[in-house]
Amino acid sequence: MNKHPIDSRRRALLRGAGAASLALGGGAISLPAAAAAEAEAKADNKSSDPWRQAQAIAARFKQPLVFRKQDFVITAHGAKPCKVTRVKGFIGHHEPGMVSTPAAGAHDCYPAIAAAIAVCAKAGGGRVVIPAGAWLCKGPIVLRSNVHVHLKSGAHVFFSNDPDDFAKYGEVDCGPNGKLTLSRWQSNDCLNYSPLVYAHKQNNIALTGEDWTSILDGQGGVPLGGGDCWWDWKVKRTGARELLSQVAVNPANPPSILTVAPNLTPSQVKLIEGESSRWRNDESYLPSLSEAGVPVGKRVFGRGHYLRPCMVEFIGCDKVLLKGYQVNQAPFWLHHPVACRDLEIRKVHMDSMGPNSDGFDPEACNYVLVEDCTFNTGDDCIAIKAGKNLDTQFGPTQNVLIQKCIMNSGHGGVTLGSEMSGGIEHVYAQDVEFRNVNWATSPLSTAIRMKTNMNRGGFLKHFYVRNVTIPNGVQTTPQYYNPLPGSPIAPKSVSSSAGAVITIDCDYAPTADNVRTRPPVVSNVHISNVRVGNVKTKAGTFSCFQAIMLLGPVAFDYNGDDPSRIVPITDVTITDCDFGIPANAETPWFAYNVKSAKLTNVTIAGKVVNTTVTA
Repeated sequence: MNKHPIDSRRRALLRGAGAASLALGGGAISLPAAAAAEAEAKADNKSSDPWRQAQAIAARFKQPLVFRKQDFVITAHGAKPCKVTRVKGFIGHHEPGMVSTPAAGAHDCYPAIAAAIAVCAKAGGGRVVIPAGAWLCKGPIVLRSNVHVHLKSGAHVFFSNDPDDFAKYGEVDCGPNGKLTLSRWQSNDCLNYSPLVYAHKQNNIALTGEDWTSILDGQGGVPLGGGDCWWDWKVKRTGARELLSQVAVNPANPPSILTVAPNLTPSQVKLIEGESSRWRNDESYLPSLSEAGVPVGKRVFGRGHYLRPCMVEFIGCDKVLLKGYQVNQAPFWLHHPVACRDLEIRKVHMDSMGPNSDGFDPEACNYVLVEDCTFNTGDDCIAIKAGKNLDTQFGPTQNVLIQKCIMNSGHGGVTLGSEMSGGIEHVYAQDVEFRNVNWATSPLSTAIRMKTNMNRGGFLKHFYVRNVTIPNGVQTTPQYYNPLPGSPIAPKSVSSSAGAVITIDCDYAPTADNVRTRPPVVSNVHISNVRVGNVKTKAGTFSCFQAIMLLGPVAFDYNGDDPSRIVPITDVTITDCDFGIPANAETPWFAYNVKSAKLTNVTIAGKVVNTTVTA
């Protein structure tokens, strides 16, 4: 096995995407100008049925992956089941409740699982079996090529809730920060705590369960020794130690970016650091390192830092199957495949209400099938990503088919972005039910969502959605975004964060980023046959706050040197839809910097609309 997962080509790419590009306001990819984007949109309208491409994506997965027919049971390598107890913890972010956890003295099955995978891989592959029972794993499950890890019915794997257990087994020794793992955190490369299930540059791998009693449990809401839990690293509870979170200034991060990037010019330093010390928060410091061109080998986090690991993260893998299990209490994103090809996730139940509990976030992947999955998450159900800042070396995410899925709680149902600097194209979603069963207590914020900003940039094109049902609507109250001071968008005037059925948000969280030099380009979005039901609330019977929200790039936010790159949203069609009764009856849709959004046979509050929206 490679002793150092950061290969020379990758290191050279990251080193080459240096800070010099900041002076030009550039990123690692080129974006089309307005004329080119419009020409492509017109060409696409003349092309053949785009759903043929969706069918071609599905056809790639008709042939199942093949593994050697030999089982390697973890009990043969020393694994022992444990007893389970109930303790006070959190069932959602800062939502107290009783949670299950292994009883004191539980046997650690990490060595046995690692040994079973190693023996299986050495034999040429096969199936590593986790039998029924409760199992404590105090370390990551690391998949190898031709290995299929399978949870039997009733198998419940509790991953350790001690962060230190995921800074012990990585392939990069970072001294006091631990033995760390090459990973991506919110689309930036780093060395960090290992994901709980991990693979790097492996081929023909599978993680499956027999049914939804086959559970992977991240224990994200289980306090360690009565103190913090993983979820506290997002934002601390009242009275907790504020410094120990991703949003507080971390003294471990240097007081000047010049400490790690001494060749920056004064103007580049000012652009990265902004006007406050907020850039030294862990969640801001990592993207600052990307902007400064610091290579990934020097982006060291782990111990002393507060970036939670993903539950399942595969990087650079081909032929991947995820099927038939349940995920609970993930510390961070539930599934995050990066630069993977031919990846199928099917019949997986994602139920995690913690902060940033995105269900499935494919990033810079090519050929992805999402089918028959259910989502109940504390953040976006599906969020398609493609790099952030200068970490775009893997290119765009493309050729994604989402079908026959069910979404309940979540910020967005089918979401593209916000980390999409490398671009997203050819995404198809059909026969999806945004069921929103928890509408009264934890509603789905928005159903079909695209989000980017002047920092994330990138392009979003060739996005097709059809045959969607939303029986219980989406959130019926607004959630306004915070524009930059002085923006032409008035505060508390645009409900871009929640309340619309369809949301295209090109000014997502503008206050979060100091560097805003990469205008996004959004075109070629086609949505049809969406049916939205109403629910009876205290304020009345409604389906949403607003049917459609189209917020194009806001030129005021741009701090680069080529404003000609700022172009409006173009070529959006919304056809044969019924949006029910919006609570905001006076303004059923919002539009800003939109060149062409055509509504055809669209019913809103019982009235049929045929119009082209330009703003």
